[in-house]
Amino acid sequence: MRNSNLPSQTNIPAAGEGKRGESGYLGYLLRQAAGAYHTRLARALSDLAITPPQFSVMTMINAYPGASNADIARLAILTPQTVSVIIGNLEKAGLVIRRPHAIHGRIQQLELSEQGKQQLSTARRRAHTIEKELTEELAKNDEDVIRRWLAGAAQRMNEK
Repeated sequence: MRNSNLPSQTNIPAAGEGKRGESGYLGYLLRQAAGAYHTRLARALSDLAITPPQFSVMTMINAYPGASNADIARLAILTPQTVSVIIGNLEKAGLVIRRPHAIHGRIQQLELSEQGKQQLSTARRRAHTIEKELTEELAKNDEDVIRRWLAGAAQRMNEK
């Protein structure tokens, strides 16, 4: 229950204003943008019964067939425990297939089923639409610069 003696929260700035705007910390702005993107993506994928983390995992499995759970965790920037749960759920849904590694039998290699490939294709179209909205105010050159900067920032931050 809210205490009526507390100050009103109505003076909190909207996204893009105050410290949530151009004068805010860069790390916060990145997180704010990522959070907004995640929310939009979750809504766009909801009727497919795919979450954004599942979409990330499926995208990485498709891009790197035969990768292990540990590989996918690193690629999708998720914990191994989270990826294990996601893979289990995707496997139950018939979207992912596990196969034992040819040499190291304990390692399970992952690939998308045909149904998984179809679901990913639909999900990718929706994600692409959101990305178009995200970049609609940018010139192509600006988008390329931002992509290089983001990729380089991730490399620099991981090196330290």
